[in-house]
Amino acid sequence: MDILTAIHTRRSVRRFTSDPVSEADLEVLLRAAMQAPSADNGQPWHFIVINDREIMNTIPSIHPWSEMMKEAALGILVCGRIVEGEMGGYWQQDCAAATENILLAAHGIGLGAVWLGIAPDARRMADFSALVGLPGDVQPMCLIAVGHPARAYLPDDRYDPEKVHYNRW
Repeated sequence: MDILTAIHTRRSVRRFTSDPVSEADLEVLLRAAMQAPSADNGQPWHFIVINDREIMNTIPSIHPWSEMMKEAALGILVCGRIVEGEMGGYWQQDCAAATENILLAAHGIGLGAVWLGIAPDARRMADFSALVGLPGDVQPMCLIAVGHPARAYLPDDRYDPEKVHYNRW
């Protein structure tokens, strides 16, 4: 699938089959994530692969829109290491770029995925940090539910020329 087709046909998938995601496919997703651009090439991201069914079933109790984790094959918790210096403040943008790469890669290899926001919600960040034992200098940014889609999703053309401005508002 070419990149523009992937961009224009990717959808958030919230229903999954019970089929597992292979280790090879998981590596494709993580490699895609780590190819993302980052401020000053800092690459602050760290990824917690969550495939323990007990942990996955606990997640909806700390994230109100994550019920699909009970059917997903796995979750990828995208985290950023907080570092000193001017570029250290861009960890969320860096992790967002890595997240979008995961979403596009998943779609490109026939998997489904959905981005579940964690940061900047302080309570959710603390709960996920505790759930997976993050060190103090690493913060959770988002969780991506991943699996095989339970149904087909139609593309949605979201282009809105009224949201495009040239040179000034």
